[in-house]
Amino acid sequence: MSKLNIVILAAGKGTRMHSDTPKVLHEIGAMSILGHVITCAKTLKPNKIIVVYGFGGETVKDTFLGENIIWVKQAEQMGTGHAVQQAVAYLDDDANTLILLGDVPLVDTLDCQKLLSQASDKLAILSFNKADPTGYGRMIRDPHGQIRAIVEHKDATALQQKIIEVNTGIMAMPNQYLVKWLAQLTNDNVQGEYYLTDIVEFAVQQGVSVVAEITEDEWSVTGINAKTDLAKIERIYQTRYAHQLLLQGVTLKDPARLDIRGTLSCGRDVEIDVNCLFEGNVRLGDKVKIAANCVIKNAVIDAGTHIAPFTHIDDTQIGENARIGPFARLRPGTILAAHTHVGNFVELKNSQVDLGSKINHLSYVGDATVGKNVNIGAGTITCNYDGANKFRTVIEDDVFIGSDSQLVAPVTIAKGATIGAGSTITKDAPADQLTFCRAKEQKSIASWKRPVKIKK
Repeated sequence: MSKLNIVILAAGKGTRMHSDTPKVLHEIGAMSILGHVITCAKTLKPNKIIVVYGFGGETVKDTFLGENIIWVKQAEQMGTGHAVQQAVAYLDDDANTLILLGDVPLVDTLDCQKLLSQASDKLAILSFNKADPTGYGRMIRDPHGQIRAIVEHKDATALQQKIIEVNTGIMAMPNQYLVKWLAQLTNDNVQGEYYLTDIVEFAVQQGVSVVAEITEDEWSVTGINAKTDLAKIERIYQTRYAHQLLLQGVTLKDPARLDIRGTLSCGRDVEIDVNCLFEGNVRLGDKVKIAANCVIKNAVIDAGTHIAPFTHIDDTQIGENARIGPFARLRPGTILAAHTHVGNFVELKNSQVDLGSKINHLSYVGDATVGKNVNIGAGTITCNYDGANKFRTVIEDDVFIGSDSQLVAPVTIAKGATIGAGSTITKDAPADQLTFCRAKEQKSIASWKRPVKIKK
């Protein structure tokens, strides 16, 4: 197989997006539009990926730092042919080139492979049939069905405008032909631009076969030009992701009410209820159940764990058969062992909770190490911040923390200790003892008046 160069055209301004963000950096499924195209390109294992950029210049390049990409600037947008001309100096003489569009995020790898299978000695073009072809270049065939030209909509005759087979802009051919054809382009048309599609006529004139691969998947070749397009393709992307999960055996209560902005991998018999959002990389083990309205980001949730409604999980690991929520918030750095319970309105941050421990109600546990079989009562707070520095709380195995307690870090609650309800603990509590802190007496001040708001 000959070398493969891929040229991605990504220089457009995207005026109709009404945004300062370059069009190709808007996101589908939390990945930039251009990122999707580059991902497709990489799966084809090319020798070179060349991105022709323009509007947004350095911002676009900086988004892909570290990628093995050749960046070529199109300073003036003078048409698709002009854009490809900018890449000529980087094309390999003995390679084929696949031209992709930077605003077509759902481009299909299989369609690209089909094109490339014919491109060793031909000009291969991806086309599709569109009921309303307004605005698209028409595929002009002769009476024998052979492609003779592509005519842009504004240059098409009334008869040609009735043709429904249209050009996608995606094509492949040998570089020995492409370089020669690019040199022949002129801007003698209504738009005054250098059309890449003019190379079809050059191929016909020079006896090079022109073939079209007709795709049945219109969404895979649909470009994004406005926020309405962005919203439509986002939903198509989400629907297709949901369909793949269903095929893998995941139970989705309503596939239309699922959003995945990253990657979601699931074991067997996973169940996901409605309005759940998965961000970053999320892995769900066998028989995990995610209830409605949860947001889960960069998390590993092991087998048998149930997540109750309205739970937020971020950068967290959860062991097997845990019970989390409802209305729980697990912040970055949280690691929960198996059989742990984290209940309603509990927030954890940068804390490790060992086997079988429970924090069931209305508590904040931050910067803490919690041992096995610990029970933390309602309203407990680890006071980890003194206004300038953060400190750690250590709660050893088999500890019981009474409700409405404050543990002022740094502090250690030793194994088997019990903390009486309502205590403020500022010193280490010894093992296997009851520790509590109480005011000696309760006072009432008869003359005291509640402050009132000062009128401005």
